[in-house]
Amino acid sequence: MRSFPKLPFVLLAAAAAVACSGSAPAASTGAADARLSGAYRRPAQNNWIYVHLQGTPAQIGFQNGYLLEPEITDLQKVDALEEQHNDHKDWSWLRQQAQTVLWPKVDPEYQQEMQGIADGVNAHGGHMDVYDVVAMNAMLEWSYYVEQWDKQHPSLKAALAQVIPDEGDHCSAFVATGSYTKDGKIVMAHNDWTSYLDGARWNIIYDIVPAAGQRFMMDGLPGVIHSADDFGVNASGIMITETTISDFHGYDFGGIPEFVRARKAMQYSTSIDDFARIMEQGNNGGYANDWLVADRKTNEIASLELGLKNVNLERSKDGYFVSSNFPISPKLAREETTFKMTDPANSANARHTRWLQLMAQYKGRIDVAAAEKFESDHYDVILKKENPDERTLCGHHDLSPRGDVPYNDSGAVQGKVVDSALAEQMSFIAASGHPCGGDFKAGPWLAAHPQFAWEKPVLRDMDGHPWTTFAAAAAAAPAQGGN
Repeated sequence: MRSFPKLPFVLLAAAAAVACSGSAPAASTGAADARLSGAYRRPAQNNWIYVHLQGTPAQIGFQNGYLLEPEITDLQKVDALEEQHNDHKDWSWLRQQAQTVLWPKVDPEYQQEMQGIADGVNAHGGHMDVYDVVAMNAMLEWSYYVEQWDKQHPSLKAALAQVIPDEGDHCSAFVATGSYTKDGKIVMAHNDWTSYLDGARWNIIYDIVPAAGQRFMMDGLPGVIHSADDFGVNASGIMITETTISDFHGYDFGGIPEFVRARKAMQYSTSIDDFARIMEQGNNGGYANDWLVADRKTNEIASLELGLKNVNLERSKDGYFVSSNFPISPKLAREETTFKMTDPANSANARHTRWLQLMAQYKGRIDVAAAEKFESDHYDVILKKENPDERTLCGHHDLSPRGDVPYNDSGAVQGKVVDSALAEQMSFIAASGHPCGGDFKAGPWLAAHPQFAWEKPVLRDMDGHPWTTFAAAAAAAPAQGGN
């Protein structure tokens, strides 16, 4: 494992940041546009783009769309290509489903924010409407949606059989407290596994001060209202992350989209109970996850395994929860997944075994430095040696001949670490690219694996970068109200 020193994040003045960001106001909008008041974008640091957004939902959305227009326009092309290839649905179909099925279930607050994103994109020279924005926000739900939709349309059975397995939908995360951590307080970490197509673009740090609810910081994709890989902290002391439940099947078209519930929980939760209530209310089964949650005020941690039919909440003030895409509940696994719980060599189970080893080995010594090591770990418990692949916590599926799609370009695309002290300061540590610091080079990989030539128009290099500390800007106005 390569180790890097932590680099402090230098706070820049808002005016200077806007001037240097490459996102200066367009002539059609004007430098004095009130919707941009208080918002800014900093120059990229170690590949992370920090944006500060504040105000009403429409203002926050406009600021997101305007400041990140080039990145949003680029990501939409990637999303459209992946959906066409993996789920055999073109963008016009996704837009239609977004408009007729998802949009009516979105809270008015977030409808206004997503309309604001479209408005901001267009004001900066892009071309997008609100249903494009909804479709992008639902990118992690489409596989669940499409599977259920195709089942309900038997004439498309042949197309259903051709859906490409998603090898990138994995993460490695943990949360610990009490006797397991060095100072007895909370430590949480997560690395995001996904396709390198969108993973190379998963490099936004959002600092958001909404007119209602809690200020929060999260990582995310450009143009989203939620984190999408669901890592963040809010001003009330709630710390959130998750990993996806493998091989999950089920979707309720009448439920509330996951991206709405995840954002609402990040913004309005002031306790673990709040978080569980918001995530469960209107649960549609989309992007079914094992959510890891912590409250630094009480030093309590929790695991909310949120299936569609089965929901399990566990809590602790002295222990840990680890997560690597394995179903926790045998009942949930049996009723809602096709996951092979008895196969020790599959990615989720192998990484679970490694998590248990690390928790035992580091009991009483877990801190942010240890968490960075965990998320960069390359030990394969099946081979019993260091070997970066799809079974290691820092995933490198592109190096593995195993799986439904051998040598698929997916794995850990970034990592984040936070503890109670950092969360109190609205701060966390993040690494863009493989958390281990390794590089992925698109050219040589495509040459070696020509079966992935369809990705060539948008596939990028994904270099590893140092772990870097980010903190919320000190000058933002406080949020008001609650829910």
